Amino acid sequence: MDVTRLAEGLHEHTTGFAKAVAGADPAAVVPTCPDWPLRVLVGHIGQEHRWAAGIVRSGPAPVPDPFDADPGGPGEWADWLREGAEELADAVLAAGESPVWTFVGTRPATFWLRRMLHDTTVHHADAALATGTAFTVAPDHAADAVSEWLELLSDPAAAAVRPAFAELRGTGQSLLLRPDTGTGWLITRTPDGVRWARGNGTADATLAGPVADLVLVISRRQPPESVTITGDRGLVDHWLAHTAA
Repeated sequence: MDVTRLAEGLHEHTTGFAKAVAGADPAAVVPTCPDWPLRVLVGHIGQEHRWAAGIVRSGPAPVPDPFDADPGGPGEWADWLREGAEELADAVLAAGESPVWTFVGTRPATFWLRRMLHDTTVHHADAALATGTAFTVAPDHAADAVSEWLELLSDPAAAAVRPAFAELRGTGQSLLLRPDTGTGWLITRTPDGVRWARGNGTADATLAGPVADLVLVISRRQPPESVTITGDRGLVDHWLAHTAA
C-alpha cells in the first residue's frame, strides 16, 4: 500500500473509531481490552498517533502510558482524535522514506503510518464491540494488516520486544491463513523463528474465511470459530496464545 492509501486508511478508521465512541459512557468496559475503560482506549489512540509523529520528527521517545492520556471530555474526543491522526500523517508525508527509529530497527518513516493504521483498525473494532456499533475494514487494508503483522512477528528483533514470540519457533509446523478471495499467507515455524510467504498451499492447520474476519481472529477480536478451521487445532491455539498484541 502506498503512503496515500495508508493515510486514507488512518483517517478512515480514526473517524470510524470516533463515531463508534460518540455519546458512549467513558467508564464503559471494553470487552476485548478489559483493563481499559473506554476513555483510556480513546486516549491511547490519540496518544499513540502523537507519539509516533514525534518519533518521525525527532527520534525515539519512551512509550507513553495510556492512563496518562487526556482526550478531554466526550464532546472533544472526535476533534482530538482527528488532530492526532492528521499530525501523524503530516509528519510521515513530510519525511517520505527517510529512515527513522522503530522498535525493530531503523525503517522508513512510512513504517509508523502503516503500524498506526493497523493498530487503529483493531482498536476501532474494540470500540465497535464495546458500543454495539458496526465495524468494517476494506479488503486491501485487511490484507495489508495480515502481512504487516507477519512481517513484525518474523523479524528477529521482535522477540526482544515481545518475548512470547520466541515460543513460535518450531520444527516445520505450518499454518495457512486463506481468505475467501485472493492469495493467502503460508506460515512456517522454524528453529530460527517464523517464516511466511504468500500462497494457498497445504498446511498442518488452515483458517479460512473473509479477510476481515481473519484479521479479527488473529488479533483475538473474534473467536477462532468465526472462521473455518481445519487440521491441527492445537497448532492454531498455540499460535493465538503467543501472538497477543
